[in-house]
Amino acid sequence: MDRFAALAFESAPVGLIYAEDRVIQRCNARFCEMFGFAASELQGHSLSKLYPSSEEFQRIGQIGAEKMRGLGRYADERIMRRKDGSLFWCRVRGQSLDLDQPFAKSVWSFADISDNRPVTELTRRERQVAQMLAEGLTSKEIARRLEISPRTVEVYRAKLMDKFGARNGLELVAHLAGIPIA
Repeated sequence: MDRFAALAFESAPVGLIYAEDRVIQRCNARFCEMFGFAASELQGHSLSKLYPSSEEFQRIGQIGAEKMRGLGRYADERIMRRKDGSLFWCRVRGQSLDLDQPFAKSVWSFADISDNRPVTELTRRERQVAQMLAEGLTSKEIARRLEISPRTVEVYRAKLMDKFGARNGLELVAHLAGIPIA
């Protein structure tokens, strides 16, 4: 890597990594700071250690690989885990360097958005439903993806509304998206 590229990578205002098959090969200082690890604790390790659970790692990996095939890009906002175990919202953007094998070689950016979107204690299923609601999916679409009934999705939606103090579905999505409510 030439001197200017290395300087840009290391000094970027967002966390950056280069990964091969979802294993961190290189990460910048902002990424390490965001997650609370030293570079030596991350490089050569699976990204799975930064997810709330191995199920979340697998699920988001399946979604990401599907979306990256052909386009080579993926973006979302998700809850990630720091070294100390605390959870935080993170905006993630990825670019594959091989369109046929999306995770073979990829570059990712991570931005901590927890100031705008505080983490509320949610179960794994509540996080799944919340993320899909924030993506604009209907209860029926969420039910199909999670292989549960639409009525069960509505139960989770009601629990989320209660936890976030939302009076209606629009307020809930605003909370999930980190949009200030007047």
